[in-house]
Amino acid sequence: MIEGRFGDEDELFFEVELIANNGLELPGDALLDTGFSGWVAMDDRDFEGLD
Repeated sequence: MIEGRFGDEDELFFEVELIANNGLELPGDALLDTGFSGWVAMDDRDFEGLD
């Protein structure tokens, strides 16, 4: 499961962890850029069990 959060302008951010060749782990936020600035449609099955 991928968890994220919406920003101030409804952009979707989620945490990623980059791992360098030497094993150094670098956590940070990634922005999902769809190029779409309107509504996002999701299947209601994606919300099962979130009560």
